[in-house]
Amino acid sequence: MEKKVMLITGGAGGLGVATGNKLKEYKIVVADFADDVVNKTVDEYKKKGFDAVGFKSDITSKEEVEQLIAFTQKQGPFGGLIHTAGVSETVNNVDKVFNINLKGTALIVDAVYAIAEEGSSIVLFSSMMGHTIPGNEKHDEALKNPLKIDSLSVIKAVVKDDSSLMYNYTKRGVLLLVKENVMRFGKKGSRINSISPGVIMTQMGLKAAEEHPEKINQLLQMTPLNRTGEPDDIADVIKFMVSQEARFISGTDILVDGGVLESILKYSF
Repeated sequence: MEKKVMLITGGAGGLGVATGNKLKEYKIVVADFADDVVNKTVDEYKKKGFDAVGFKSDITSKEEVEQLIAFTQKQGPFGGLIHTAGVSETVNNVDKVFNINLKGTALIVDAVYAIAEEGSSIVLFSSMMGHTIPGNEKHDEALKNPLKIDSLSVIKAVVKDDSSLMYNYTKRGVLLLVKENVMRFGKKGSRINSISPGVIMTQMGLKAAEEHPEKINQLLQMTPLNRTGEPDDIADVIKFMVSQEARFISGTDILVDGGVLESILKYSF
């Protein structure tokens, strides 16, 4: 029986690799921004006996995203997409945060729809911080339609030059994109959901902890499970979400944060 194909964007990053390591039954397509990291990750998979291929792609480019999807389609029956690609607020560039985290997500969701089939599972990445942004009709309209010309300017008028706030808004946008797309994917027999991680100790998370130890310590004290998350905490949930065990779950978000969001909402707003 031919293996199904799982496309992992940001596939050379911490969460992408942690997730891929759980999915040996699939043929994995590793997509990331540079050839060297893609090739290195694919080589590491192959050493462990995985069936893996790679493709360099800029997710903010419609043309490159379409090329990625065409490449993925050639690999075999489409099992799903795990879209981990994104940036944190540390890039200190609100345009880049919006374009990568939200515009890029919308581009790849639209492109992958063309190859989605019965049983395909799409998993997007939001964040617990996406849940801290209240609904607003005007802002939500822009977040649901990030490919429209004026959407970025609408959100920039709110966040100014605050890349942390822009990050939070883009992650609310991911939650809204799931809701917007659940019906059209459902008509193909496909599912679309999102994951909202808390503080996860990837390389990005470790860097944030080094730069802002007081903030991480405060969050740790507010976390009911009294620890930060590990990449496997997220990867195990994603493995479930793409499996048949999650076959009746679609259009929802899974919060994986150790319970800290309730404390954040209680004490920060």
